[in-house]
Amino acid sequence: MGMKDKFQDQSEQWQQQAKQKAQQGKEQGQQRGRQGQDRDRMRDEEPERLQQEEQDRFDEDYDA
Repeated sequence: MGMKDKFQDQSEQWQQQAKQKAQQGKEQGQQRGRQGQDRDRMRDEEPERLQQEEQDRFDEDYDA
């Protein structure tokens, strides 16, 4: 195997590794995005839940 072939093979390996790392980074970014959306949804639902619990307690006080 000549030097040119050796360097070409090494270059192809590096390119493949770079593609794999880029794909992994993209997948991790998408996962983080989904986790952020879940947190946003939970944060949005929290005030509604608290308000409903408060209303339920208020209703119980006047039902008795």
